[in-house]
Amino acid sequence: MGRRVLCFDFGASSGRAMLAEFDGEKIILNEVHRFKNRSIPVNGTLYWDILALYNEIRTGLVKAHKAGGYESIGIDTWGVDYGIIDKYGFLISNPIQYRDKRTSGMVGEAAKLIPLDKLYELTGNQIMEINTAFQLLSEKKYRPYILENGEAILPTPDLFAFMLTGEVSAELSIASTTQLFSPEALDWSDEAINALGLTRKLFPKIVKPGDSKGMLLPQLCSELNIPQCEVVSVCGHDTQCAAFAAPAVEKDFIFLSSGTWSLFGTVLDKPVMTPDAYRLNITNEVGYNGKITFLKNITGLWLVQETKAFLEAQGQEYSYSDLEKAARECDGFTAFIDADADEFSVSGDMPSRIREYCKKTGQTVPQSIGEIMRTVYLSLAMKYRQALEQISECTGKNYEKIYMVGGGTRDTLLSQITADVCGIPVTAGPVEATVMGNAAIQLLKCGAVGSEKDIPSIIRKSEKLFDFIPEKNYDKEYRIFKNIIR
Repeated sequence: MGRRVLCFDFGASSGRAMLAEFDGEKIILNEVHRFKNRSIPVNGTLYWDILALYNEIRTGLVKAHKAGGYESIGIDTWGVDYGIIDKYGFLISNPIQYRDKRTSGMVGEAAKLIPLDKLYELTGNQIMEINTAFQLLSEKKYRPYILENGEAILPTPDLFAFMLTGEVSAELSIASTTQLFSPEALDWSDEAINALGLTRKLFPKIVKPGDSKGMLLPQLCSELNIPQCEVVSVCGHDTQCAAFAAPAVEKDFIFLSSGTWSLFGTVLDKPVMTPDAYRLNITNEVGYNGKITFLKNITGLWLVQETKAFLEAQGQEYSYSDLEKAARECDGFTAFIDADADEFSVSGDMPSRIREYCKKTGQTVPQSIGEIMRTVYLSLAMKYRQALEQISECTGKNYEKIYMVGGGTRDTLLSQITADVCGIPVTAGPVEATVMGNAAIQLLKCGAVGSEKDIPSIIRKSEKLFDFIPEKNYDKEYRIFKNIIR
């Protein structure tokens, strides 16, 4: 029997508990529990159902114990969101979803307090309204009592860890998504916090990936009839777990974590917080062993997910493979959208919004679902190429390989179009990159894996990878795309 660890992986629409067993050569995953993650609107505010999610963790702990047990637990989630606890350890208010409109206008409010280029210089984070800093400005303006009564701000994975262990800390990678953290000092940015009028004592101590988050509470173990074990600080931000699992053999490479969001970037030893990086809105996040992921946050398969959801609401049933097939059948159709345009950021009738965007930009308007999907695929790949050029401009490096990881790798059409448009090979896989990265950090912590350098080889042995070579030139279409979205 190999060494087993338990990974909780939360996305914006679902979560799962997966046992990861290491047999000395490869990691074998066994999903023991899967559940939905629903955001719930109440009187115009969009909340996470955080207690329901915590209950799913409890269920996952029990199921994983019955499925063979585990040595430790790691938790990764989406970024920027948080909960606030008071001095007694009670959660103050239900955590609010990052797509809630409360941050509208908060970037402008922040600019009155500190120049945005200075905020970037301090934190290296891409300026996005959803970032924690702007959420906290909204708290300060509309719900000041929340901050006044708070003892600690806990990013989502740290909030779950606190519920399990009672220990208060913030993991480094998830803290680096807040726009309140210095990727140079690897600690909270006092200057950014103070400039925004926030209280420094609310920001807890930082722990690194591979540190301990504490032991499961004895009372919890008694309630669930499970043995006590350690909660390990993995990369709390799912993107950083995925990047850690990229099976790259090159020193300089591009990773693309493909899911609801597309995280497109490279791994560096030091942050790049230059005026050019600020102008191009490229973010610096911190991963395992203090490595910097220099990346662009790009709207990703959200566009496909919302199209599918809208069609289902209209009584039209499409699987993701059906949508991919429909796009393949419209190979000759060409139109583009800016995937990051505001009109595509909220739920609803995505096909109509895509058609309207194409109409107002003077393009051929996609009519069929296949043409809609073809437009989405091409537009995403064009955004990737643009990000590739921008990253190369800032780092002064040429990149000859893209490693695409995550759920989006199931879509072979997107992988091929990405290779074609970017003009460099794409290696797709692992699909379960986030969980693989989560598991790998736990296995390093317990000594089952000797060195970080062993991880790429282990990942390559653990899951089949697929290579896509450029087959078509899209230089002309890329020039058209840039003219449309500028």
